[in-house]
Amino acid sequence: MPHYIALIHKDADSCYGVSFPDIPGVTTAGDTIDEAMRQAADVLVFAAEDWTNSDGSSGFKPPRTIDQLRNDPEFIEDSRDAVVAAVPFRAEAQAAE
Repeated sequence: MPHYIALIHKDADSCYGVSFPDIPGVTTAGDTIDEAMRQAADVLVFAAEDWTNSDGSSGFKPPRTIDQLRNDPEFIEDSRDAVVAAVPFRAEAQAAE
């Protein structure tokens, strides 16, 4: 089962926000970090149902490894004040590929 890296941010007086460096535009949030992580797993399944890549293909591209992400300057900047977590993606959601 692939795991997508998630960045979890929390500002004062806000909920925990979650984004995915390998899946731009897919975000979610939760009032607690546990809720945010549950929401993160659910949003991956939901987003994959209708996902279209810029090249016209459907389904998520394979996730980059943490080592690959560490070589990405944008990831380094975005993760500076974030908790970095791995979120499992249930592959059966992409069975139509």
